[in-house]
Amino acid sequence: MADAIEELEHKRAECNVRADAHRANRDRLNGESRTLADRRGATLDELHAKSAEAQDHRHHRDELNEQVREAKRLREESNRKLQECSDRLELLKRNRTPRQGAVPVWRLRKELRELEFRHMTSALTADQEKRLVGEMQRLELAIREQDDQFRKDPEIEGVLTELASARAEAEQHHTAVGQLAEEAQREHEAMVTLYMSVDELRRQADEVQAKLIEVKSSADEEHRGHIAAIEEVRDIEKMLYASRGGRVPVSYGEAEPAREEDFLARLKKGEKVSTEDLLDLQKSGRA
Repeated sequence: MADAIEELEHKRAECNVRADAHRANRDRLNGESRTLADRRGATLDELHAKSAEAQDHRHHRDELNEQVREAKRLREESNRKLQECSDRLELLKRNRTPRQGAVPVWRLRKELRELEFRHMTSALTADQEKRLVGEMQRLELAIREQDDQFRKDPEIEGVLTELASARAEAEQHHTAVGQLAEEAQREHEAMVTLYMSVDELRRQADEVQAKLIEVKSSADEEHRGHIAAIEEVRDIEKMLYASRGGRVPVSYGEAEPAREEDFLARLKKGEKVSTEDLLDLQKSGRA
């Protein structure tokens, strides 16, 4: 009987050690779970912040793109107005008769272009070049004189003023289109960079979540092992109590009296009690 009691005490000690090991592993895994949960929370917070910032860049980009479209529309209107003014001016010049004996401006300009081409493409002697340059200067002077004469005409002067205004307006809208488009592109690039960061953070959060589930599952398994070991210790202690002459009521989860009395009788007779007998009594005690 003493051997059986010693064996029960040995098994109780083993179960206590196993319960302590399960508890230590469970606590370690729970601590790791909390660390992973904190890391996941921090990652998600950063993800949400970057996602919101990316949304802001997208909204600003869309606003700028709308402004680009409006600036292009205004530029097209200014260009049409500029072309209309240019056409009106050209028509007025053609309809205005130069002073008697004067060559029309359009012909002077044609002659000037021909001389300029000849000056750039022909091999000339020094005298030939001098005469050619002199002729080009004469034509330029004649053109300026006729332009000055045209400018004295109020109608032509008005069209020239409109032309200058339309040109300045078109250039202003063209500059605005370029500036707004560049700013919209910067906003787009910032948005894309942030969304790439968001994708990476989401990947990291998913990895942490998968690890967290794995660790929590292991922690739950260790907890179940701890509970099972504690219950086994309790059952062994009940058997020890019974083997020493005590009696635990059935309502406390003890074995049936007949099984218990048979077990005690065998111990008193000095019969060997196997591990299977002990486990069988333990299982029936928990039933």
